[in-house]
Amino acid sequence: VQLQASGGGLVQAGASLRLSCAASGRTFRSYHMGWFRQAPGKERECVAAISPSGGTIYYADSVKGRFSISRDNAKNTVYLEMNSLKPDDTAVYYCAASNYFGRQAATYIYWGQGTLVTVSS
Repeated sequence: VQLQASGGGLVQAGASLRLSCAASGRTFRSYHMGWFRQAPGKERECVAAISPSGGTIYYADSVKGRFSISRDNAKNTVYLEMNSLKPDDTAVYYCAASNYFGRQAATYIYWGQGTLVTVSS
């Protein structure tokens, strides 16, 4: 599976962005998908994850109520809708695919190239 993330950019605090992650291959619908972010000097963290059917979703406490993950298996795409963005959300955002549901980066086997989100105050 090849993953291509897009949608990052420079926005002001309080704005919204929608990240997309397009996947190649017919097996996309069988994978659990996650969105991770990594800020300079910080560890990579999972901000959201979604099961193949979309029925199980995880959010990090730091984004709960502001971010929304969804997927369209017909389009081989997973999305991350980000609202009420804060400067602390500034990071490179990565999408990833796993055979397991969870927030542990080590369980994700395919990774996109990352898209930079910068939130100015």
